[in-house]
Amino acid sequence: MNSVTSRGKVFIGLISLLAWFALFAQLYIHLTVLPFPVKELIIRYFSYFTILSNLMVAISCTMLFIGNGTDGGRFFHRQSVVAAITVYIVIVGAVYNLVLRSVWDPRGLQKVVDELFHTVNPILYLLMWIFVAGKDQLNWKMVFPWLIYPIVYCIFILIRGGASGFYPYPFINVTELGINKTVQNIGILSISFLLVSLLCVAIGKRMSRH
Repeated sequence: MNSVTSRGKVFIGLISLLAWFALFAQLYIHLTVLPFPVKELIIRYFSYFTILSNLMVAISCTMLFIGNGTDGGRFFHRQSVVAAITVYIVIVGAVYNLVLRSVWDPRGLQKVVDELFHTVNPILYLLMWIFVAGKDQLNWKMVFPWLIYPIVYCIFILIRGGASGFYPYPFINVTELGINKTVQNIGILSISFLLVSLLCVAIGKRMSRH
């Protein structure tokens, strides 16, 4: 990570606050609205790729704001880590706005949280990566390790969904779609992650040269 200006730190701090607010607000909604035991609600809460990716954004920006004086700070200052989180949160925003926005109509606090999760935070973190984060150490070999998280996530959801019947997203709902269509959708998602990752590295390399 490049040395961050005071204006850059304010921007990073703002993203951190918005991300943590959205996460805690969604947890409150989750625990007070859905009629399931607390243990099941917590598991379901952390079963959403959106939640996990926004949690990465929140922790990343918190660590970037605090500095790299700790092991966690040094980890989240790595260019590869910031770029990977950028890929994840951009995919979150793209999938929601292109595929999922039309399937439900949230109201009140839920609508605020949804916009933060799927539009505001992805855009702000992407802007942070473009204008604040270092990019001169990015290389093509980083792309494939970045795919481990979404692939492991999908495997976990399929295993737990088979046991519990709960699938957080309609495009990976084996009960409704069948295994063949679900695997096809996961394949499309994997290719999307790969392409966005390659684009991220390409942009980083070009920007670092200029």
